Amino acid sequence: MADQATGLRRLADEVRQEIRGALAGRARGGGVRLLAVASGKGGTGKTNLAVNLALAFREQGQPVLLVDADVGLANADLVLGVEPRLHLGHVLGGQVRLADALVSGPLGLRLLPGGTALEDLAFLGPAHVLSLLNQLTAEVPAGDLVIVDVGAGLSPLVRSLLCAVTEVLVVTTPEPTAVADAYATMKVLARERPETVVYLVVNQAEGPAEAREVSRTLARVARRYLGMTVTELGFVPRDPCVPRSVREKRPFLLAAPRSPASRAVRELAQRLCGGGGAAFRATGWSEFLRRFLKGMLEARGDEQPVAAQEPEG
Repeated sequence: MADQATGLRRLADEVRQEIRGALAGRARGGGVRLLAVASGKGGTGKTNLAVNLALAFREQGQPVLLVDADVGLANADLVLGVEPRLHLGHVLGGQVRLADALVSGPLGLRLLPGGTALEDLAFLGPAHVLSLLNQLTAEVPAGDLVIVDVGAGLSPLVRSLLCAVTEVLVVTTPEPTAVADAYATMKVLARERPETVVYLVVNQAEGPAEAREVSRTLARVARRYLGMTVTELGFVPRDPCVPRSVREKRPFLLAAPRSPASRAVRELAQRLCGGGGAAFRATGWSEFLRRFLKGMLEARGDEQPVAAQEPEG
């Protein structure tokens, strides 16, 4: 570990000025909209919701990049019905460029398939971080929406991603275990990134009354015990078209566009665009990478590479 830290410091001395200048330049440019979709536990329909929400934005003409960051259980490609050859792990490993790993999906949605090497980002040298920053800036222009489907639970990787974005959509179901784990996710955000805008969606609800009870209870508890304001975004009803669409490998927004679930997801997208009091906040890729690297390395207790130490943009 000492040899690795010494090597990082030596590399940092060589390229520090170049990276500082690049980060400052990126910060002066326009930002992208970064929204993480999270859940405290598996089985909430998080990925399915993220995919169909992305498509709902595409219906509105919003450019969207969906990033599958669910390491080990990446399956957004299955929900979309696409078969990628490359994924994020190949990009981080330097085998291919970011543009080569992007996959075109329905309605012009772009997908960056997940891989098992995302955690390696914390140990990339400054030059590699700069290269990734340049690629992200080139492939995802200002004004684009980036939806990050993070893994379930609260691993160091998940926590770092949640603290790196400006907005987090927490998905829960009415099940008590799912509600408890959704609250745990909010608790982490309240402690580690209290300025994050947090939205709540109740998925697989039997009806408005059940969804309203779950949502209001969570929002009230978060406000009282965490000092956090949670935006109750809405709910998606339990709908037989959803599991059927998963089996058919076709998003339910396209397979059953007039279904209750599809109508609900379109309403969520409209509210996130400002129709219900919510509005996206733009951030720069330099800020995202800085916060992500800082979170990963703090979680591991290791020395931070220079990219994590650069001034905020």
